[in-house]
Amino acid sequence: MPVDPSTPPPQDPGSRTARRFLLRGGPVAKAIATADLATYRAIRSTAKPPGAVRAVSRFSSTGEHAAIWLALGLLGAAVDAPRRPQWKKAVTGVGLAYLANFGLKNVFRRKRPVLEDLPQLIKTPTALSFPSAHSTSSFAAARAYSPLLPAGPLYAVASAMALSRVYLGVHYPTDIVAGATFGTLMGSAAR
Repeated sequence: MPVDPSTPPPQDPGSRTARRFLLRGGPVAKAIATADLATYRAIRSTAKPPGAVRAVSRFSSTGEHAAIWLALGLLGAAVDAPRRPQWKKAVTGVGLAYLANFGLKNVFRRKRPVLEDLPQLIKTPTALSFPSAHSTSSFAAARAYSPLLPAGPLYAVASAMALSRVYLGVHYPTDIVAGATFGTLMGSAAR
C-alpha cells in the first residue's frame, strides 16, 4: 500500500522508517504516527529553562542502566530481612527487564529522534530508541516493588522518569508507552 503523498515527511531520520511503516498500516497506524511526532514536539518544546533542563537531566541520569531501581531493590533486600526473598525476586525481575529491553531494541532498531529544531539535550549510550529502557526498568520496578513499598510514589517516579526521556529529546512517546507496558509485564512476573 503506497504512502499518501499529501502526508508531509517526518522531520527526522529516526522517525522516518517507523512512520513510513505506520503510514502503510492504515488509518489507525497513521493516526498513531502523526500523534507520536506531535506529542514528542509538544513535550520536547517545553524544555527551555536551563535550570529545569539540568534538574530533569540529573534525575533522568539516575535511571541509566536501571541504577536507581536496582539500588532500591538491593537496599530493600539488605535491610528488610523478613521479606528478603521477595526483594531478591523483585530486583532480579527489574534487572532481567532491563536486559530484555536491549534484546527488543535490537529487534526493532528504531533510531532516536533527531530534529534540527529540537535537538537532544543529553547523550545516550545507544542510538536505539524503541522501547525505552528507562521506561521499561521504571515500570518493572514500580510493579515488582509495589507489594513491598507504597505503589503511588513508585508509579509517580516511574512516570516522571519515563516522561523525562521525551522532555530531553531522546525518546518518542510510543517508546515510553511500549517500555511501560513491557516493564509492567516483566514486573508482574517478578512479584
